[in-house]
Amino acid sequence: MYLKRLRSLRIKAGLKQTDIAEILGIQQTVYSRYERGFQTIPLNFLIKLADFYNTSTDYILNLTNEINPH
Repeated sequence: MYLKRLRSLRIKAGLKQTDIAEILGIQQTVYSRYERGFQTIPLNFLIKLADFYNTSTDYILNLTNEINPH
């Protein structure tokens, strides 16, 4: 499930949920719901995070195991 990838990418980058929430312009509690699967992440946030982590939305969505896009 992509939720594990969101958390994994954040931890690998050495960031806290509050850091990512600030990047997205939302509250930490909202971002926490995305990671825990209690709320669906909006497409614009998904794209923004893929750009931020230099990966693809396919990787975050667990559609590929290739972390780096072409």
